[in-house]
Amino acid sequence: MRNAIEDQGRQYATVARAITFIRSHARRQPSLKEISDSLGLSEFHLQRVFSEWAGVSPKRFLQYVTKEYAKQALRCAGDLLSVTLEAGLSSPGRLHDLMVSCEAMSPGEIKTMGAGIEIRFGSVPTPFGDALIAWTERGICHVAFLEEGTKDKAVAALWKEWPAATFLQDEQRAMQLAVAIFSATPSDQPLHLMLHGTNFQIKVWEALLSVAPGELVSYSQLAHMAGAPKAQRTVGSAVGKNNIALLIPCHRVIRETGEISNYRWGAERKVALIAWEAARAATSSGTTLESD
Repeated sequence: MRNAIEDQGRQYATVARAITFIRSHARRQPSLKEISDSLGLSEFHLQRVFSEWAGVSPKRFLQYVTKEYAKQALRCAGDLLSVTLEAGLSSPGRLHDLMVSCEAMSPGEIKTMGAGIEIRFGSVPTPFGDALIAWTERGICHVAFLEEGTKDKAVAALWKEWPAATFLQDEQRAMQLAVAIFSATPSDQPLHLMLHGTNFQIKVWEALLSVAPGELVSYSQLAHMAGAPKAQRTVGSAVGKNNIALLIPCHRVIRETGEISNYRWGAERKVALIAWEAARAATSSGTTLESD
């Protein structure tokens, strides 16, 4: 399984470059040949990379990164949210397909800056490049994507967040967690998260857990889901403070216009995450986009 994830990680470098080209030429919807030429690859090779990495063709993947698709996804989310709110519920309350559960750290634990807590960590390959994963005996507390050459900086930032904690490197367990997190088929074993944040931030992150893979919400929709419809700016700040990439899916939040806004781990990676999940969701449900 490690080799499969490593292969996907290498393929992601090509996918990210393709996304950069696609986004910069989005208005005219570049052809497969234009994209492959820009990367110095053959059409056949690019087709194979996308088919293996995303499970769909480059043409289909291109549809998932358009503003039109994003707007359609927001409309669907709006319909769901309106029905939910009419029913008197604060959020859709869907079960996450990875069976994620979570608990917040106590104010006392936060105040002591991790004293008495053992945090294990490891840097491992993922389908979106390398990632730093950290966890305690109570759950995963950190998932951060890494750019080339940034591992030491990322580890130092983790230590700074918990200066009194004990840190142990454990690459083998980190790889096991990566397999569970990024597996093509959801695990039947729940993944537990340990959240470190303010009460409001945790409320926003818990609302994010109800946004299913392949779905998107706007900041205003998320604010309603978190029970704070007038606090969009504060909600946006909470989204940006998320330290557990993918599992707390802050990448599923976009602007009302359908634009893919900034992402702390890179805009191209956010686009890749959205399209990758949309492709998997469509494939598993047997659905297709309205246009081919």
